[in-house]
Amino acid sequence: MPGVSADAAEATLVEWAVAAGDSVTRGDVIATVETDKAVVDIEAEASGTLLKTFAVAGESVAIGGPIAVLVSEDDAGRDEAELLAELGLGPQAAGPLDAVDEERSQDTLVPGARPPIEHTSDEVVEPGGQPGEGRRVFATPLVRRLAAEAGVALEELTGTGPNGRIRRRDLEAALAERPSGPAGDAAAAPAAAPAEAGAQAQAATTATARSAQPSAAGYTDVPATRFRRAVAAALTASKQTVPHFYLKASCRVDELLRLREVVNAGGGPKVTINDFVVKAAAAAMLRVPEMNVVWTGDAVRRFESADVAVAMATERGLMTPVVRSVGSRSLTDVSAAIKDLAARASAGSLKQQELEGGSLTISNLGMYGVEEFAAIINPPHVGILAVGAVVPQAFEAADGGLELGRCLTVVLSVDHRPVDGALAAQWLQHLKSLLENPITILA
Repeated sequence: MPGVSADAAEATLVEWAVAAGDSVTRGDVIATVETDKAVVDIEAEASGTLLKTFAVAGESVAIGGPIAVLVSEDDAGRDEAELLAELGLGPQAAGPLDAVDEERSQDTLVPGARPPIEHTSDEVVEPGGQPGEGRRVFATPLVRRLAAEAGVALEELTGTGPNGRIRRRDLEAALAERPSGPAGDAAAAPAAAPAEAGAQAQAATTATARSAQPSAAGYTDVPATRFRRAVAAALTASKQTVPHFYLKASCRVDELLRLREVVNAGGGPKVTINDFVVKAAAAAMLRVPEMNVVWTGDAVRRFESADVAVAMATERGLMTPVVRSVGSRSLTDVSAAIKDLAARASAGSLKQQELEGGSLTISNLGMYGVEEFAAIINPPHVGILAVGAVVPQAFEAADGGLELGRCLTVVLSVDHRPVDGALAAQWLQHLKSLLENPITILA
């Protein structure tokens, strides 16, 4: 199990993309795993054959623990027991995935699922049939949870995985074909009495709130997801253990807005104000390399490349994928990279390395009309830049009078352990200069 994120001690195997005996090529996705931060694909580090698996869907494995053995062509013909013995993985290890799944009830892999999963039986008996005459249905725990939330019976789905195992893409395909709206949801529900059918339709249209049960006291408790609990724990620890200090700057961005219009008039992909901010932040990092650092506990680690994380709101919660080498990339390239990361963050298909590294986070709430805010540092980053909305403001004109301009307010939260106030102020001064003279960002 690879280290998917810097602070994760374990990860949960969601599903295998290949089965024991399959050949894979370097870079092929072999499994999907989930941490408190994201669901990511694990790629094969070398070409070969998947000899044996040691973890099943839904199982949590410590980082560095064995989940499978991949053998090269040279070792493909060797005795399996001999190979495992050399690796210290004797016969006590679990068998291949399919064999283990045949004996293991999938119901136990989704503890505390809400709402309760009604269609979890491995054996589905057709109406009028007898136990033992049905077919077995296999699905990953993630699919069982998502199906329960969407009000979909697993026996209605066709699986494309090994032994007909239902995967997330099978459920998503079924939901895409489902008619939208209450009427369509009711039609998709199993035949039932009118009152029951109505309840099922209503539940389907409120799938996102199924787990929230209103109380007689007039409030609703929505159970926190694993991801939300992890975010809460990380930010609480950050606020309690990282000494924050804050610096604010107001930037006149009339020239930036005009330059953005010129860039977007070219007909290519549109760039955003946030793209300019990310690019400017990286340029400021290169101008003030003492800010391009993180605190390790006993040292200040300084980076050569300006890698910037961008906070993104997804259905699972806040995620911060990292854009690499921003300082050496063009504005349009950075914009395309951010759009790609955002799309894959929403789809839950980010790669493990895309969630690691960087020294600064950009959090932009300007699109919601928020003019100014202060954000909590995302460990182990040295700081987080909170970006507000562009608003009209009076500025001093060249003749000493007043003139109306466009203002962007940014608030920098800084970790005081590796960086002092004067250094952070110097960095913010460079950022302000870059945003107010945006042609220098493109240089």
